Amino acid sequence: MISHDLLASIQLIAFDFDGVFTDNTVYVSQDGIESVRCWRSDGLGLSRLRGIGVHAFIISTEANPVVTARANKLKIPCKQAIEDKAAAILQTCKEFSIEPARTMFVGNDINDIPAFNAVGVPVAVADAHPETYPHVLYRTTKPGGFGAVREICDLIFSAKQGANGF
Repeated sequence: MISHDLLASIQLIAFDFDGVFTDNTVYVSQDGIESVRCWRSDGLGLSRLRGIGVHAFIISTEANPVVTARANKLKIPCKQAIEDKAAAILQTCKEFSIEPARTMFVGNDINDIPAFNAVGVPVAVADAHPETYPHVLYRTTKPGGFGAVREICDLIFSAKQGANGF
């Protein structure tokens, strides 16, 4: 488990999309249009964090309209077609004047390892690839696409409530 103090220190969260917001399944129509399945309550969790000043964004290796659509619905920015997630996260830290030590990255696969190593609080979803385990401080109890994002949001929200005396 991540310490209460470490969770309370988080100011920025970068989320991978496929396998974190989704269960890593993609539906493809006969016209080649992709769709995914997401967990509806993730939006409430992100809204609560936004309300207490925690910044969040989606970062994805792929460029896909479904990612943009979901990010817009959630009212969070997204960065797509990102080959070097670690560099993009560190650049975002600079843009917000937030230390990487106060940044969390949530991912699920081996291409996320450099991003895990770039932040202070690396987190993998419950069903992440086993090669990610040595690179993270915490694994969610919920798998990607089944409430993992909400779980992280709730952990940070609760820690910050306690830290602020609410």
